[in-house]
Amino acid sequence: MKSTEEIEVCSCCKVHNDCVNCVKKNMLDNETFTRLSDLFKVLGDYTRIKIIYALFNKELCVCDIAELLDMSQSSISHQLRILKAARLVKFRKEGKVVFYSLDDNHIDQIINSGLEHVEHS
Repeated sequence: MKSTEEIEVCSCCKVHNDCVNCVKKNMLDNETFTRLSDLFKVLGDYTRIKIIYALFNKELCVCDIAELLDMSQSSISHQLRILKAARLVKFRKEGKVVFYSLDDNHIDQIINSGLEHVEHS
């Protein structure tokens, strides 16, 4: 990312109304922007990203994820509740065991796009 000294600033004072009007026509409504912002807030947590990445490969129970991430089961359960509320993970029960997986393939697309961006040199 560029420092503030390196960012180019426009020195003109003319608004390009044709450009502004074109973009205005295609802007999302405020509720959609809020929901999108909330999604990225959920994804902005280190532990939740690790959980999502782990679930790319295989559905896992809380015990599995806790072992994998070297964290307590209660910490993992807390993060899974947040991910479930954001519809990023889903679960299924098999007897007493609850297995978590990604809710749909949109999630791996989001993460893979982010990975592509951060790994781009």
